[in-house]
Amino acid sequence: MRYVRTKYVLIFCGTLWVVFIANKHLSASTPSPIPVRQADAACEGCHYEIFHKYLATPMANASGVASDRAIPGSLNHLPSGVKYNIFSENGSLWLSYDREGNLPLHGSKELDYFLGSGHLGVTYLYSINGYLLESPVAYYANRNEYDMKPGLASFQSMPPALPVTSGCLRCHMSGVQQEERGSKNRYQTLPFLHSGITCERCHGDASKHVASKGRAAIINPVKLDPERRDSVCINCHLEGDTNVEHRGRSVLNYMPGDRISDFISYFVYANANISDRGVSEIEELSLSKCKRVSGDAMSCMSCHDPHYTPSKRERANFYRSKCLACHNQPRFLTTHYPNNQDCTSCHMPAGKAENIPHVAWTDHRIRQRPGLPGLPNTPSMNDDLVSFLQNDPSARDLALAYYNLGVDRNTATRNKTQRLLQSALQINSQDTKLLSSLGYLAQLNGETDHAIELTQSALTIEPTNVEAINNLAMLLAKSGQLAHAASLWRGAFALNEDNEQLGINLALAECLLNRQNAAKQVLERVLIYSPDSQIGRRRLNTLQSKQTTCSAQ
Repeated sequence: MRYVRTKYVLIFCGTLWVVFIANKHLSASTPSPIPVRQADAACEGCHYEIFHKYLATPMANASGVASDRAIPGSLNHLPSGVKYNIFSENGSLWLSYDREGNLPLHGSKELDYFLGSGHLGVTYLYSINGYLLESPVAYYANRNEYDMKPGLASFQSMPPALPVTSGCLRCHMSGVQQEERGSKNRYQTLPFLHSGITCERCHGDASKHVASKGRAAIINPVKLDPERRDSVCINCHLEGDTNVEHRGRSVLNYMPGDRISDFISYFVYANANISDRGVSEIEELSLSKCKRVSGDAMSCMSCHDPHYTPSKRERANFYRSKCLACHNQPRFLTTHYPNNQDCTSCHMPAGKAENIPHVAWTDHRIRQRPGLPGLPNTPSMNDDLVSFLQNDPSARDLALAYYNLGVDRNTATRNKTQRLLQSALQINSQDTKLLSSLGYLAQLNGETDHAIELTQSALTIEPTNVEAINNLAMLLAKSGQLAHAASLWRGAFALNEDNEQLGINLALAECLLNRQNAAKQVLERVLIYSPDSQIGRRRLNTLQSKQTTCSAQ
């Protein structure tokens, strides 16, 4: 069928076509994010060569308006039967999704932004009613084709709405804005002010430097002490197995010259295979003999020039010169594989990151003999977490790190996590994350009254905590306080209507309270954002066909 390219989403429910108006939060008159070329134009006059070299780097091109990086393509996703198409029309880039058969699905989204320079791949973002969402399909450069985003390959339906938080944006854009209070991914204005990574992301506030025509100093990361120097790179190039923001701190507020460890703690499994994970270059480098011998004298900038990315033709000689700066003995200049000038091809081979399919990451362990064992490369047989940057992380951060990774692993890990959280709470009795986490564990352990008490305490301090609201509402509903639970869900859903779980819970509560019209309205909202929600479509069809029996299950 032919789609009319309006801001509509077409969803098939039972025997009826329902057209939901999905007004774009950002109107055509709303200005787009300012690209690096314009945002940093003041730098060009004095730093002309650096400025123009930088414009060609992946960092400068890490994001932008979707139509500026349009890569047409398609994907037939067999498990779900959905065919995705990415195409340009009337100056805009679109994602359409179609499925024929017993559960037909037809619709499209206008794509607003892209993420990724194209070196590894590209993904796209779109906005509905101010909620910023990610396309379920992405382009992978090494295969020159589209595939599902990591973790979505086996889905039997089109995935639900994929929220894009400020934490997801901060390493691809500049001037990232905070979400609306109480929402995960709803933005009142532009979600970010500048596309790409601007000069100030690494050099700090340049206003005085520019106003004084260069007389006022600006931050040069190379001249910072090692911890602050390395923090500039770590801010975006370290992931860990999990990370925890410090209480009352947001990594969005990190500025060059700060210590990243004052904002966030990173944790890894002891002796785990870090090469299976993307964004692990910092961890890998710390294991290399080069770094261990050089210590603080070596940093990312020892080998990488942030302002310049060598071309394929230049790459081997560029990085070889970095190696020879230290390995300058005659044998490396003459007899050490003279026919292969690319040191990285042997000592830093590209390998697969298990958690990001179709992407190869350079091994930064710089091993002498990559094909032989020698550095930790075997997954740990235990669940012990260690801090990557701090020798002595706070009890709070360690407890929350275990909570992030361990509540569903096994009973022993859950009990350990609970003990750590309880110990941390004795130090930070007003910490909402500790309270809500303990509340959820109490819920899992069947301690309903205690779970309600803990979660209510968290909400007294932070009334808009959506996870705590949802958990408390679930507890109240199961204990027979359905009207109170529905009231909580209504408030949370008003700020998070792209959250499928919240919507399904609220719709069921409304139906059980004999508010069928309210339940239908909620399900209609759910399907705007998650048009292939099987439970949402089924329940809406039931309500529309006047089969009003509601099941608490």
